[in-house]
Amino acid sequence: MKAVVVVGAQWGDEGKGKVVDYLAASFDYIARCQGGHNAGHTVMWNGKRFVLQLVPSGILRPGKIAVIGPGVVFDPHAFLAEIDALAKAEIDVKGRLFVSNRAHLIFPYHRQLDQASEANRAGGKIGTTSRGIGPSYEDKMGRRGLRVADLLDAETFRAKLEPLVREKSIISEAAFGQPIDSTGLVDSYLQMAKRIRPFVVDTAELLWRAADEGRSMLFEGAQGTMLDIDHGTYPYVTSSSATAGGASTGLGFPPTGISDVIGVTKAYTTRVGNGPFPSEMPELEAGEVRNRGVEFGAVTGRPRRCGWLDLVMLRYALRLNGINSLVVTKLDVFDTQREIQVATGYLYKGSPIHEMPAEAEVLAQIKPEYRAIPGWCSSTSGIDRLEALPQAARDYLRFVSDHLHVEIGMISTGPEREATIVPPGTRLAALIS
Repeated sequence: MKAVVVVGAQWGDEGKGKVVDYLAASFDYIARCQGGHNAGHTVMWNGKRFVLQLVPSGILRPGKIAVIGPGVVFDPHAFLAEIDALAKAEIDVKGRLFVSNRAHLIFPYHRQLDQASEANRAGGKIGTTSRGIGPSYEDKMGRRGLRVADLLDAETFRAKLEPLVREKSIISEAAFGQPIDSTGLVDSYLQMAKRIRPFVVDTAELLWRAADEGRSMLFEGAQGTMLDIDHGTYPYVTSSSATAGGASTGLGFPPTGISDVIGVTKAYTTRVGNGPFPSEMPELEAGEVRNRGVEFGAVTGRPRRCGWLDLVMLRYALRLNGINSLVVTKLDVFDTQREIQVATGYLYKGSPIHEMPAEAEVLAQIKPEYRAIPGWCSSTSGIDRLEALPQAARDYLRFVSDHLHVEIGMISTGPEREATIVPPGTRLAALIS
């Protein structure tokens, strides 16, 4: 039995959707451990573009089992829209998709509170997607949230939700001058419950049984390491554990059962929303990379901020997650770049700093030390063999690998499944053989 975690090693948007879709061919179960429908995993398959927000991207592989774990915050509207879109694309999810009965629910008032709170921050905006993710996690940690299991019993659900909505309305009106509109809320959720019920199980028990049977499992999260609630660039972070440790808590799967952690990074760095970004490019260069890499949010359409590859941040992510194989995506975006900068160290007030600062204010003042590496100025798009890459591209990858003391187990040269290189002899190659 093998259980492998795929984790973003930057600020999210690293291309985990394609990576999970590619790896899913070699695993029986693919399980999502945290986040909500604010994260879009983009996958190209059969010439079609799929943006999956809640459903693990492994669902696109026939015969694979997809699991949404208890660490995910679950929006019934988003879920049903997603399975309807999959059905329209003739992808059958019956008997292959399961939702945890312990996953916490997102309600319309979570979105309303999210939007009001963000608007109230004025100059200190976090950059939230305003989809209710943070407020739902707040209710979870405040022990007042409702879970999928509550949704399945109409009497219990009504009894729990109605006083909670009244409380939220009082808070919202006092804090933001906006009462909560709950017209038809209970009935609409109970109607959705009828369609959701067949998917609901105890997913931890499901995974334990699978492990006992020797089944292989691939665990995926949303966002990335630097958006982790504990270890990221707080407060410009998400509201859940986006590191590898979140796979255990978010799925109810023991950490001793996890064999490998695969980290995903772009050949450069991006982030969405506000917050410090040490290796951010000037807008002229960032705009070129953004256009070549189509760096716009899969869910929101927001343009992503672009920067050079930051090896200090990646080293931090490697240590936090225990990453033993690194995937580099979007290598082809640098095909026209004559010279590539790589951040290899940090200076704070003129002196080297060897730890990731805890304070966002300090990180905002960091000046990276850069190493210039020659570009290859030739096409790598669609290449699927390491030896077919230009020598300068291989040198770039080798520099990253040597600096971080980690193997590069996969290289993505385009959005299609086939545009993927898995160097023979790597740990990752052995995992999927």
